Amino acid sequence: MARISLRNLRHCYRHNPAAESDWALKRFELEFPDGSANALLGPSGCGKTTLLNIISGLLKPSEGSVWFDERDVTSLAPDAREIAQVFQFPVVYDTMSVYDNLAFPLRNRGVPGDAVDRRVREIAAMLDLGDMLDRRASGLTADGKQKISLGRGLVRSDVNVIMFDEPLTVIDPQLKWRLRSKLKELHRRLGITMIYVTHDQTEALTFADRVIVMNDGIVVQAGTPVDLFERPQHTFVGHFIGSPGMNLLPATLDGGVTRFAGHAVQMAAAPGAAPVGAQLQIGVRPEFVSFAGTGIPVNIEKVADAGRFRVVETRHEQSTIRLLVGEDTPLPSERAFLRFDPSFTYLYADGWRQGGEPG
Repeated sequence: MARISLRNLRHCYRHNPAAESDWALKRFELEFPDGSANALLGPSGCGKTTLLNIISGLLKPSEGSVWFDERDVTSLAPDAREIAQVFQFPVVYDTMSVYDNLAFPLRNRGVPGDAVDRRVREIAAMLDLGDMLDRRASGLTADGKQKISLGRGLVRSDVNVIMFDEPLTVIDPQLKWRLRSKLKELHRRLGITMIYVTHDQTEALTFADRVIVMNDGIVVQAGTPVDLFERPQHTFVGHFIGSPGMNLLPATLDGGVTRFAGHAVQMAAAPGAAPVGAQLQIGVRPEFVSFAGTGIPVNIEKVADAGRFRVVETRHEQSTIRLLVGEDTPLPSERAFLRFDPSFTYLYADGWRQGGEPG
């Protein structure tokens, strides 16, 4: 296992980048603590796989360095980094048995036979493959083959990090939850540093203790699932995580008072002075909006049943504001008033959150 540090990193696939937009990864620094479960989350093309390939050694960064603990591995080949990688599509030897597939990485490194057998059976039991060790891999379903891929990544105990590149894409949706839960359990039991790449927020938030949100080559925010939900550092995080996403409303700042359509709005923290000319927005998640006796006047326009709660869509002038209401909670008449929970209401300037942490 290892602590992975990315220092002053930047990458471009072009030889002569002329603009910041030419860079697939903009400059940043990032650390993955030893033994941590991490997820790289973001839309397609945001730089997740580029970053994963740099960590694995399949790609050398244009600038910056990669460190495993106190060792600079930037120029080392993948096989010298002692890593395991599980890809989007199962990588198995169809002509081999499940047992031999799992044993292959250990036999390839000269591990004694009794140690191989012990480790293979241990990992097979963890993945519910114990009763099919003698079966040929070619006869298994897609999820069975992907379990083998996961097992091949987990079977070595000497790896610095295990990396998963969207490993559940080909898995039936009904089985994804089981495999995600299994991975979480395996991490707790094995304590190996893991990095999981996905564009699916559910996968990221249920697997990882720490989620790194990326967009357009930038690390927008790194934190726990609770941090990302309750304290988004950027409007992209507020929009990308949560369903429905964060309400974003046009704002003005006057003498330290934040206003929406002329209405003063209490904030989680004093916003301070915003950059001159910046686009100002108030951000508040639907979970932290409620009906009240006074506040921002709105018209109720739409109600959607989401099971345990209803998503209520309201409008004030040109702005839509969504909130969540319990199934059995009576709705006010068409005309109503809204209150934002100050503890989770933020001011954003050009997308970035203003002010300090809420008290």
